[in-house]
Amino acid sequence: MSDASLWAALADPHRRAIVALLLERPRPVGEIVEACGLSQPSTSKHLRVLRDAGLVRVRQDAQRRVYALDPAPIAELDAWLAPYRKLWSTSLDALGRRLDETATEPAAAPGESSDEEDTDTSTPSSKD
Repeated sequence: MSDASLWAALADPHRRAIVALLLERPRPVGEIVEACGLSQPSTSKHLRVLRDAGLVRVRQDAQRRVYALDPAPIAELDAWLAPYRKLWSTSLDALGRRLDETATEPAAAPGESSDEEDTDTSTPSSKD
């Protein structure tokens, strides 16, 4: 499995929907077809791409093919995304601190200025 094939497999919204279904539990092809609302041939093509990328495994159960997620590529994605998750976490923590600060600041009454000095911003009138 290459990173490119993994990302390409997940680029398609139908394949992401299939991955989401398989996250719940392994499913036979017929159930995936019904849940996704795709034709059986189209669903099989999507499943083949996911299988070739290493994202799903298939096992034969009598006359049915049952697909399940393979957690290894998902773990690789998680490891790749970890630094970006830290970036978001840092940004969200900073936002949370700022919101906490503004929530504890006293609110100015309507019509009052929150500045210490009150400056006149009106324009002088000219009388001739």
